[in-house]
Amino acid sequence: MNTPPQQLTLKKIFYFWIPLAATWLMMSVEGPFIAAIIARLAEPKYNLASYGVAFSLALIVEAPIIMMMSASTALVKDRLSYIKLRNFTILMNIGVTLIMLIIIMPPIFHLITIEWMDLPPEVAHLTHLGFIVMLPWPAAIGIRRFQQGILIRNELTRLVAYGTVIRLISMISTALFLYFWGNVDGVVIGTSALAAGVVMEAIASRIMTHKTIKSLLNSDAVAEDYQKRPLTYGSIAKFYYPLALTPMIALSAQPIVIFFMSQSRFALESLAVFPVIHSLIFIFRSMGISYMEVTITFIGKNNEGHRPLRNYAIVLSSAATLVLSLIAFTPLADTWYVTISGLTQDLADFAKLPTQIFVLIVSLSVLQSLQRGVLVNIRKTTPITIATLLEVVSIIIFLIITIHFLDLIGAIAGVISLVAGRLIANMYLFPPYFRTLNKTVTPIAASAE
Repeated sequence: MNTPPQQLTLKKIFYFWIPLAATWLMMSVEGPFIAAIIARLAEPKYNLASYGVAFSLALIVEAPIIMMMSASTALVKDRLSYIKLRNFTILMNIGVTLIMLIIIMPPIFHLITIEWMDLPPEVAHLTHLGFIVMLPWPAAIGIRRFQQGILIRNELTRLVAYGTVIRLISMISTALFLYFWGNVDGVVIGTSALAAGVVMEAIASRIMTHKTIKSLLNSDAVAEDYQKRPLTYGSIAKFYYPLALTPMIALSAQPIVIFFMSQSRFALESLAVFPVIHSLIFIFRSMGISYMEVTITFIGKNNEGHRPLRNYAIVLSSAATLVLSLIAFTPLADTWYVTISGLTQDLADFAKLPTQIFVLIVSLSVLQSLQRGVLVNIRKTTPITIATLLEVVSIIIFLIITIHFLDLIGAIAGVISLVAGRLIANMYLFPPYFRTLNKTVTPIAASAE
């Protein structure tokens, strides 16, 4: 049972949000841990490169299913809506798994990695092995995100965090076991650890939702939203496809930035520090990313919960920005980049200005989650996709201007472009965001968007 918006307090939001934030923070350690394992094995350069390519390809295949958690949070309100979205999720999982199987076929994989990506044969071979291991990855992601949405909808966010703990333990255990006793390539260790982690998390999430799902299936009550216009597969598809397009478009931003950086001044230094800068910023951005499901859960039928949610977003963005600024603008930057991340002093100095500019993205990420949550709540998902497309186009335009016309250093040009793209996307979402604040939720079957 959801908290009535009139009873919503900042304390209530905090206790609901903190497990979701912890979940994202825990996931942020996966990449550095696996990279550290692979770097200590034979042929680290080839295996790290192969792991990065295999993971990137899997992310692209996974993209259509990523937003299933938001869909589940927004739509699963009674027995029929659960059954229909569950069936929709199964179809999506079958689809992304078939795409994985097609890509795994040697002629197709050779075309993508050798012909299109121009990878060295050694890297392409290792990438193929890793990609095969990740076959269950996208479907497992789809299952666990669907289940997690149900947990969030029912204010059981602590169970989402428990699932992530199980994922991390499974991932670390698999990686260490294969590292000491597996006698396999590093890319296989990395992708096996990732696959094992998400599969175990999906199983755990299904177990944790058992009681809630049983209650839904045993109830004949129909949610108010669906009494006059029941949820249909057509209305689900209309609601979901803009959400599915959003991460597919968004995932293209980072490869685009890296491509332009390679053509800039100080390209090698920029490419070297950018992943390290991005990993630091992601820790603080994750606090905002996790806020979208909070908004969807508490905003209320007529946006009654907007004021406390907005106030909490202001507090959250201010606190996260302040802490990140303390790192970016003080000697703590050397502590992070030299002592913790292992950069040389020259590279650490090179990373400081881009980091200081990138601080702005934190507040914009919190704002984006608030805007998106309000729009998802009233079933208007198309503006979210348009904003994401506009963001990527803006990033490209700013990269062209800053690198090819202003001749800025690549890392500085990259973060300026990312911040500018996000700001433009936020600005685009303001009109539909404000228009919804005084409106009642449109029944999903009747929504034009």
